[in-house]
Amino acid sequence: MNTKTLVTLALMVGIGAVLHTIVPGVILGMKPDIALTMMFLGIILFPEKKNVLLLGLATGFISALTTGFPGGQLPNIIDKPISAFLFFFMLLALKKLNKSLLKAGILTALGTAISGGIFLGSALFLVGLPAGGTFSFFFMTIVLPTVALNTALMVILYPIVTTIAKRSNIKIAASA
Repeated sequence: MNTKTLVTLALMVGIGAVLHTIVPGVILGMKPDIALTMMFLGIILFPEKKNVLLLGLATGFISALTTGFPGGQLPNIIDKPISAFLFFFMLLALKKLNKSLLKAGILTALGTAISGGIFLGSALFLVGLPAGGTFSFFFMTIVLPTVALNTALMVILYPIVTTIAKRSNIKIAASA
């Protein structure tokens, strides 16, 4: 693995960890998972299986450490690697779509919704949802607003990060 790639991926995970930590819990300890945006951005920039695995595991463990969801540690560890690989496979499926910013936004929206569903499903199965809340309640009040937030963040960050990467001579995927 290229050292520049590894450092860039570490920065993505680190920025995601900071964002995940500082965002306050909205409803019953659940908060928008902005670390997903950084994980997805890392996958778009460096779409290789080993990078996807590294990003998924690192983001999962760091999200587990910073979660505000009661009992959300294991669901985060389950959710992130699965979501990372599903995002990666969707990215490969849309490889021929030339609109890289549009593709990044669409994939981020889908990836965030999938991640939220996996997280809530595994939390429901393993530890239960807080205060007797239902899957649909948390999906509507946390996951869907997070989809909008992460998509907007990706649309803002993607052009900035790709420009910085090109100027820094970091080899990224030709187009997302």
